[in-house]
Amino acid sequence: MRKIVLASMLVCGMATAFGQAEQAKLIITPLTGDFYIYTSFNTYQDSQVPANGMYLVTETGVVMFDTPWDSTQFQPLLDSIRSRHNKNVVLCIATHWHSDKTAGLEYYRQLGIKTYTSALTDEWSKKNDKKRAEFLTTKDTVFTIGRYSFETYYPGPGHTEDNIVIWFEKEKVLYGGCLIKGAGDKDLGFLGDGNIEAYETTLKNVQAKCRNPKHIVVAHSDWRNTNSLKHSIEMAKALKKRGKS
Repeated sequence: MRKIVLASMLVCGMATAFGQAEQAKLIITPLTGDFYIYTSFNTYQDSQVPANGMYLVTETGVVMFDTPWDSTQFQPLLDSIRSRHNKNVVLCIATHWHSDKTAGLEYYRQLGIKTYTSALTDEWSKKNDKKRAEFLTTKDTVFTIGRYSFETYYPGPGHTEDNIVIWFEKEKVLYGGCLIKGAGDKDLGFLGDGNIEAYETTLKNVQAKCRNPKHIVVAHSDWRNTNSLKHSIEMAKALKKRGKS
């Protein structure tokens, strides 16, 4: 496991989010402490679909997890963070190669924000002509920024071949991205780039690694119910069983 320490790098409400899709293009909601959820929207299969990302406010700057899906919100998100917290974004990590996570990587890189993905995500991004990060991790990596530490963890293929999760062990915050579905979801969503055979095992790896999370942030559903991981495992198990029948 590699460790990355970012020292002084400061560069010079979701309560009704799903009912406000037509009224707002960007919604920022406190999660816990210095953690915030931001939600942007885009059109998928003729419907407006929310995409949740997360950011963390530290004394040395703001860390963003994934980028807005809607390109018109790349700068408004930065502006909102600056206005709300009087800090700049210094780091952005994308959790897999799909555009709802990587669309803003190039924009943020050009502004001097350090952008990261895994090397595997970079391979898929290059193959599919998606935006790519400036820096790559080749293994599970611990980042330490200010007083916070978190780990990028690759549990195996599921939603995509490259999907990672972010784990804050001390704070018990699990950022699951698109790999984990909401507790109320009826299925595992888009699986055109997924791995049905491995999905259940991958989620169980997350469950074993990230024990007793207090918060589980999912990409396209309400994050308030932490049964989301258990429910996703059950759906993946059922899907695998149907595939073999």
